[in-house]
Amino acid sequence: MTAMSEWQREERLASAFGDLAAPTVRDVSATDVLHTLTEHCVKLLDVSASGALLDVPHGRGPEVAASDEYTRALELFGLEWDEGPCRDCCRSRTLVSETRFDAEDACARWPRFTPRALLLGFTSVATIPLRHQDTVVGALSLLHDRQRPLDEAELRLAGALADSAAVCLIQQQVVHEQMTQIARLRTSLDTRIVIEQAKGYLANSRGCSTDRAYVRRRTYARDRQLKLTDVAHQVLNGAAGNTLLEPER
Repeated sequence: MTAMSEWQREERLASAFGDLAAPTVRDVSATDVLHTLTEHCVKLLDVSASGALLDVPHGRGPEVAASDEYTRALELFGLEWDEGPCRDCCRSRTLVSETRFDAEDACARWPRFTPRALLLGFTSVATIPLRHQDTVVGALSLLHDRQRPLDEAELRLAGALADSAAVCLIQQQVVHEQMTQIARLRTSLDTRIVIEQAKGYLANSRGCSTDRAYVRRRTYARDRQLKLTDVAHQVLNGAAGNTLLEPER
């Protein structure tokens, strides 16, 4: 990272936290949030590259982003191999201390990830959980191409950025679940309205009670292996058979 003035750093800090807060008020994908996070990490911290993994339990599946395509490919390989610093961080739910890729323990822990990272010129990695309170939704990796570990101030800043991204991602998940539930309720309500309208129409056409009309329609649907909703649409669209619509005797 090139040296910057105090004013430039303040501007970049404000931009980073503003960008990570913005998706809570507009429609932005989780991958976009992760990509924004990794880009700002490279701009604000003394790191060569950054990757991020979103791994929400019961979610739509893991998602990966990075500050560049080579690092993204590395994180995707780690996801495919089920190894690497981000996977370990998601499992442990805690910060993974800085690890040198040329160390024996790195090769033992990540036998396929480590050679790939070294091939890309990375020498070490530190990993921070994407966490809000007790909820961990993923991990952030900070990669070096030279032997200089992150200091405490840089780790705190990286943690603050990761926490901001986690809040945004969790809020997105909550909104998505709410919208899904609303859509299900709306569909259920629309179905109930159609069924009630068809029941009233049948009762009037056949000169019987609504309960009798409902029983008749249910029998008609069962005999023909149709859904009640489909039969209701047939009644209202005039496509129902004479057996269903003929008057009671």
